[in-house]
Amino acid sequence: MEKEQVYEIVKEALVEAIGLDEDEISPDSTILGDLGAESLDLLDVLFRISRQISVKVTMDDITQMIQGDIPDEQFATADGLLSGIGIEQLKKSLPQIDVEKLREGFEAERVLSLFTVDNLTSLIEKQLSVLTV
Repeated sequence: MEKEQVYEIVKEALVEAIGLDEDEISPDSTILGDLGAESLDLLDVLFRISRQISVKVTMDDITQMIQGDIPDEQFATADGLLSGIGIEQLKKSLPQIDVEKLREGFEAERVLSLFTVDNLTSLIEKQLSVLTV
């Protein structure tokens, strides 16, 4: 399945789950920020996508994509801010973000707010490629 097709499926799921107009969604829109979704909405989006294309993407998959294999205690500092290791991981997993702004102090628990429609599209694309191999 082409990336554009996956993007259209993601966009449709967002429209249905959150009640947005299609023109409000772009690849660089953050799901929990720009689009105003809440975590339950994101779960609904994931469910709708899995029903549509039989690919199961979970919150654990999203966390794994974002955080990689870095344990929580290394991803964040003791006071809950992103660590240097966490910031370096985000450079790889969410290349669209300005990591320099994160160095000023960004709460690790807010990382999901940086997750975009394009990030979700790429994750689903990756899951599909695993199924077709």
